[in-house]
Amino acid sequence: MSDIFTSIPRIRYEGSGSKNPLAFKYYDADRVIMGKKMKEHLPFAMAWWHNLCASGVDMFGSGTTDKSFGSTLGTMEQARAKVDAGFEFMEKLGIEYFCFHDVDLVPEADDINETNRRLDEISDYILEKMRGTNIKCLWGTANMFGNPRFMNGAGSTNSVDVYCFAAAQIKKALELTVKLGGRGYVFWGGREGYETLLNTDVKFEQENIAALMHMAVDYGRSIGFTGDFYIEPKPKEPMKHQYDYDAATAIGFLRQYGLDKDFKLNIEANHATLAGHTFQHDLRISAINGMLGSVDANQGDLLLGWDTDEFPFNIYETTMCMYEVLKAGGLTGGFNFDAKTRRPSNTPEDMFYGYILGMDSFALGLIKAAQLIEDGRLDAFVKDRYSSFEGDLGHKIRSGEATLEELAAHASKLRRPASPGSGRQEYLESLVNSVLFGA
Repeated sequence: MSDIFTSIPRIRYEGSGSKNPLAFKYYDADRVIMGKKMKEHLPFAMAWWHNLCASGVDMFGSGTTDKSFGSTLGTMEQARAKVDAGFEFMEKLGIEYFCFHDVDLVPEADDINETNRRLDEISDYILEKMRGTNIKCLWGTANMFGNPRFMNGAGSTNSVDVYCFAAAQIKKALELTVKLGGRGYVFWGGREGYETLLNTDVKFEQENIAALMHMAVDYGRSIGFTGDFYIEPKPKEPMKHQYDYDAATAIGFLRQYGLDKDFKLNIEANHATLAGHTFQHDLRISAINGMLGSVDANQGDLLLGWDTDEFPFNIYETTMCMYEVLKAGGLTGGFNFDAKTRRPSNTPEDMFYGYILGMDSFALGLIKAAQLIEDGRLDAFVKDRYSSFEGDLGHKIRSGEATLEELAAHASKLRRPASPGSGRQEYLESLVNSVLFGA
């Protein structure tokens, strides 16, 4: 372990009564919940870009946080210092995974061949740091939105040369992911969309995105990548109209272009709310379609209309998330903290406070979600609500054997249907509150 965070001890579980800000109150890695250790339910990952790169820059101001880690900014020296800082950070928190974009790891050069050489160098160093630890790569990806060449998208670009550069970055990022043992590879289409239809051929762009994804699958499998590919839905920002708007849209795209056998979804809480959904909604839609793969664990500020990537503290949201994950049988991926400290939270201690908050929030959500499932009243209510389909006619409808004429004849005999019954939303919300906050 390096000694960048010398003032920070290893973060340990001390229980809900602890007043120590550098201790877990709910995340007890070895506590068994529904037959599995908490750390197995919650494979947490550090986001390289926010934790080791983000300096507090926003659209209205320059950085407030020093992420040089004692080195010179924009150099390979800094790239190595970020590796040292990241591994010390993860070891002190007991985090066993990390996620990365290619250009999070090294400063991008003017020549892609030099960038690739730098990536080879730093990935060798990361492998050295991984030896003798439990730290692994959860997933990798390529940043195909930051460089000005991607102003009109990557897969959706109007330039064949830019399209080739996107392909080259994906190829290299896949190689790095395999080299580092990554369990997944993510496509976040940050600029895969359009500003106006006046200059856009939507069908052309979507077909090109799908072709790029097919090429990525073919190449990944050829070099030994056996994990899942992911799409991470997001409705807007930076593009006004993005093609991966939400879970349902992304699933439809994957099925339309024959990508659904290799892809699942990486659902981000903040992106779901930007689409006008709850986090729980996009998780449920992914799960019922067999495409719930991984989670970007954060939350947004509902008073702001952009992607704020805050550390999660809303226990109702984390409980409902873990309820969906537990009911779906868990994730093939993990929980990546695509979250950053607020601009005024600019010290090394704040980096740890953010992760302690996020890990504790999901741990408490796991505990409460398990209690909701074990309580059984939610499941029992939902089952009873659809009980009218348990009769012979309902079974015929569900099995696809019923005809429209048969159902119309049944309605004619009834003349008018009985009341479908109360949905009892307020009762169920009270039930959730009683589990969340009851003694």
